[in-house]
Amino acid sequence: MTGATHRPDRPDPLDDDLGWMLGIVFRGYVRAAEHALTDFPGGPRGYQLLTAAANGPARNQGAIAEEIGIDRTVLTYLIDDLERPGFVARRADPADRRNRLVEVTDAGRAAWEQRRLALRQVESHLLGALTPTESATLRSLLQKVACSAQAVDPLRDLCEVVTQAQADPAAPVARRTGAAAARSGRTATPRARRRSAD
Repeated sequence: MTGATHRPDRPDPLDDDLGWMLGIVFRGYVRAAEHALTDFPGGPRGYQLLTAAANGPARNQGAIAEEIGIDRTVLTYLIDDLERPGFVARRADPADRRNRLVEVTDAGRAAWEQRRLALRQVESHLLGALTPTESATLRSLLQKVACSAQAVDPLRDLCEVVTQAQADPAAPVARRTGAAAARSGRTATPRARRRSAD
């Protein structure tokens, strides 16, 4: 309810406005997440990059930029930020010496785990009005809606990753990069535009 008073016969029009509800939740999450990552190298985007690097095989910068929707030039600066405290390291790609692979170090993995726990606390606080069952249901429904929405977006690989991980959590997840993305006609532009608003 958004107004100072509420009349059952005249509900506030915002009460069932999806955009308003999503906006309130999103802004609350972003503010708390930024606070949790305030001193993290590269801030939320640095954490996002470290998450991508920590949850898959070492990949080159172009593949990571495409996966998380960050401009390659920006990504280079973020990698520099994460390399200074020793969270990531670049090494030559044995398959193509012109490429540099980005690997997470032990220190980087420990920092990522610590911040991941902090963000879990942010999520728990944000969903504090719900019971554990309701929270799990909301997450499941949001995942379903997000994957459905992403099906009309050119970048669909994240839903495929989630589906594969749920089917067999122990199995390695195949990631689409480069040529595979090109074959399916995808580009990083839509996600880059979407993330620039975050």
